[in-house]
Amino acid sequence: MFALITRLHFYVGLFVGPFILVAAVTGTLFVLTPQIENLIYADQLRTVSTGAPRPLADQVEAAQARIGAGPRLFAVRPAPGPGETTRVMFTQPGMGDSESRALFVDPVTLEIKGDMTVYGTSGTLPFRTKLDYLHRNLMLGELGRNYSELAASWLWLATLGGVILWFGKRNRDKAAAARSPRLRARRWHGLLGLWVGIGLLFLSATGLTWSNWAGARVDQLRAQLGWITPSISLKLPGSTGGDMGSGGEHAHHHGGQHDHAAMAPAPAPASVAEGFDHVLHAARQGGIDSSQLEIRPPRADGQAWMVREVDRSWPTQVDTIAVDPATFAITSRADFDTFPLIAKLIRWGVDMHMGILFGWPNQLLMAAIGIALTTMTVLGYRMWWLRRPAAGASGQTLTHAWRDLSWPGRIAALAVAVALGWCLPVMGASLLAFMAVDVLRWRRARRA
Repeated sequence: MFALITRLHFYVGLFVGPFILVAAVTGTLFVLTPQIENLIYADQLRTVSTGAPRPLADQVEAAQARIGAGPRLFAVRPAPGPGETTRVMFTQPGMGDSESRALFVDPVTLEIKGDMTVYGTSGTLPFRTKLDYLHRNLMLGELGRNYSELAASWLWLATLGGVILWFGKRNRDKAAAARSPRLRARRWHGLLGLWVGIGLLFLSATGLTWSNWAGARVDQLRAQLGWITPSISLKLPGSTGGDMGSGGEHAHHHGGQHDHAAMAPAPAPASVAEGFDHVLHAARQGGIDSSQLEIRPPRADGQAWMVREVDRSWPTQVDTIAVDPATFAITSRADFDTFPLIAKLIRWGVDMHMGILFGWPNQLLMAAIGIALTTMTVLGYRMWWLRRPAAGASGQTLTHAWRDLSWPGRIAALAVAVALGWCLPVMGASLLAFMAVDVLRWRRARRA
């Protein structure tokens, strides 16, 4: 079994190593650059004007006057505090998934400070969006997502295999390591793996939760176990309109201390822009107290406004409510405190993976793990280069190692491979590719 683990670890390093290396480098750059982005876009994000902020309606109308009639008003993120700008966000044809066009409005003077494309719940600006795309899919769209899923699928197995190999070989060649560049590289490769092993397992697990194929498996498991993240329903009571939210068995959280279903109807706003102030007031009255929030108007008749907190630092504030546009009563809510433990852990895990949960200490920790992973990958290739087989030579293959197992061991190895291939489809497909290459090498070795 030790020989099988050795060969599999080698194959993962040789064939998946480049993808792991790219993911490590781009991920490290991503978590280290929020402060750089804040400096690059300081003129858009901040303002020196002082005084009372104008109503959100005025800020929205100023943005609409600048952008024209084409783009559709999508959401507003009020200025989080004094000296910061409001984001009025629009959608328009040609934009990618989770992208919107944001106009940055001075809440005091109504001056338009900037016009940029923003991405995702965190509102990432163009500089970091490029890094995010590079880390997520190499800027190749849905096809490119397979690269990051391949890296995440194998990283945890490579880590566990490396730990086993380290403890199996830790007492060998200690004296020789001082004289042998290959053994010296192997020693540092193993030590780094031990030091950051828990972090690598964490990166692999959290990366898989939002992957394409394995992420779907995770969602199926969570649904079966009742670990779905609660969400709101945007469908108004008694309405026949569609629900643009993500409903489900945990979608509704009616009642409770912040339910305003019984409050007196408020005057209907004369325009959508005026509705933002009424909805913001209702949200504050309903317990939405984060300084970072997003307000979305209804997209169709029979739907509610949505207000959600977007502060993913610690303590996490991601409560979401639906607000009736006629009465400004809260018709549905999903509070983070009510989330199942697994849903909370996934939320925290993803945010920690992105380096935003605990601020700069989180950034430094993720960057250190990324740098260590980058170094380990480079050392792994150095080890291979220093001991690469001569031209035409065929060393022991994965097939050799598998055939050396007992019959129960072979069956167990196959069963594990099939199970992992089903749970992690990209891993399964790549394992088949490994085996195709390996069988060719094995047959060549037999002929030789």
